[in-house]
Amino acid sequence: MKAIQLSYPGGIDALTQTELPQPPAPQAGEIQVQLHASSLNFHDLLVAKHTTAAQKGRIPLSDGAGVVTAVGTGVTEFAVGDQVVSCFFPTWQSGTGLLADFSTVPGDGIDGYAREYVNAAPASFTLAPTGYSHAESATLTTAGLTAWVALVEDGKLKAGDTVLLLGTGGVSIFALQLAKSMGAHVIATTSSHDKAARLKELGADHVIHYPSTPEWGNRVLELTQGRGADIVVEVGGPGTLAQSIRAARVGGHIALIGVLTGFSGDIPTRELMAKRVSLQGVLVGSRSAQQDMVRALNQQTWRPIIDRSFPLSELSKAFSYQESGQHFGKIAIAI
Repeated sequence: MKAIQLSYPGGIDALTQTELPQPPAPQAGEIQVQLHASSLNFHDLLVAKHTTAAQKGRIPLSDGAGVVTAVGTGVTEFAVGDQVVSCFFPTWQSGTGLLADFSTVPGDGIDGYAREYVNAAPASFTLAPTGYSHAESATLTTAGLTAWVALVEDGKLKAGDTVLLLGTGGVSIFALQLAKSMGAHVIATTSSHDKAARLKELGADHVIHYPSTPEWGNRVLELTQGRGADIVVEVGGPGTLAQSIRAARVGGHIALIGVLTGFSGDIPTRELMAKRVSLQGVLVGSRSAQQDMVRALNQQTWRPIIDRSFPLSELSKAFSYQESGQHFGKIAIAI
């Protein structure tokens, strides 16, 4: 089978295309999945750019979608022909979890899905939403589930809430679609006038052009008559967190997801405390949360936004496109 492997010391132009043996028939308690699609996340880009010595030869990509081609004895949850999507944390089945690192994550701590076939425990996958393409399903493992947890599991989103979203990456766009489908009012930020128009087309009620409005937290307060946003999906990190705190309502919720502006920085703790804002880190979610999300998506007609699709052989090119920041939504990989 064709596959991609990481090289050490790393770099998106140093990925190795290779041929590996196709997995044998699955053992008892395993399923075999023929993978058809993946999608790129910022986490995948960081792994490819900063590969460690321990990750040399690792198969990248955390997201995988495909079809079950064989089941081992004792497997009852899946059948041959089922369309499935991978789980970011295969060992986190339910509850709050005890994971704080990436040692069990496909494409990082273990081999991922930049390959044609994989044998795995059934707990490593869930059913995909009915009618989804493989590429659409592959957007759910990381970005989709992160948005679901931020809004629904942790944020307790309800109709009429105001949600603030930053940028036009995969998590933010999925969160926009999800929030609107649940009856929320959405404010989004972007640096691009063209992307602002697309955000409006997807249902954003207000779009803030943050290069011309650097104090965009105050603008959110203006748009909400001083109340602020109920939920902020914070993907920027330390460079945007102060404005997100300013934008949040008293007693609001900030889902801290991204590190696009770095890994550490100053926090305006006085305002955070005075407004009694809950600031909660989100690191994707559990398998049971993914199953909840899939059930919900089966009741919706909208689909994840895919900006472009690249063949697996052009994974380096896909990473370069991702790094350019030109994409709107997700970048898919056809396997």
